[in-house]
Amino acid sequence: MNTRTRPTTTLVPPVEETRYEEELAQGLAEADEEAFAAIYRRWGSLVHTMATRSLGDTHEAEDVTQQVFVGAWRGRRGFRPERGTLGAWLVGITRRKIVDALAARTRRLSLIESAGQDVTPARLVQPAPDEVLDRVLLVEALSRLPLGQREVLRMAFYEDLTQAQISERTGVPLGTVKSHARRGLHRLRTAVDPVTAHDTCV
Repeated sequence: MNTRTRPTTTLVPPVEETRYEEELAQGLAEADEEAFAAIYRRWGSLVHTMATRSLGDTHEAEDVTQQVFVGAWRGRRGFRPERGTLGAWLVGITRRKIVDALAARTRRLSLIESAGQDVTPARLVQPAPDEVLDRVLLVEALSRLPLGQREVLRMAFYEDLTQAQISERTGVPLGTVKSHARRGLHRLRTAVDPVTAHDTCV
């Protein structure tokens, strides 16, 4: 089941709308994949638009859209028609997934900021389980940095070295180490949160 294709909107005559939604809800409850595909076609654009407006990033919005519909399929037994419409249920899932995405972004920014402080970030040595994915994403972002910036941040992240210690070990002037760290952190922020990064200066 692939939900990565950009959703399209299916128009439904107003007179049949309620009945059609009830049929889709019934199909979802019965694990009917054709009904689920119709659900995605009908509400996918709405979910994607909500995610894009909240996150400001199309790629991240596509990930959230996929998570919403995968979550809806897996949690289909949790839908209760007496509590609201199918569309409202999907919107509720979307809001929760957006909150999760923003929280993950905040964790990544926190990890990045800690690397720029002239202190030992001991909590980075053994990350909590919910930070593992964030660390993987950071490793990938680090690999795209220029060599000097990458090496300074790697020593800060993985060896818990302060900027002064990095300068002593590498022989690079402290001012240059700080410059590499500042520029590298700005690039990482851009990778994690382009909207916020555009509002900061190097």
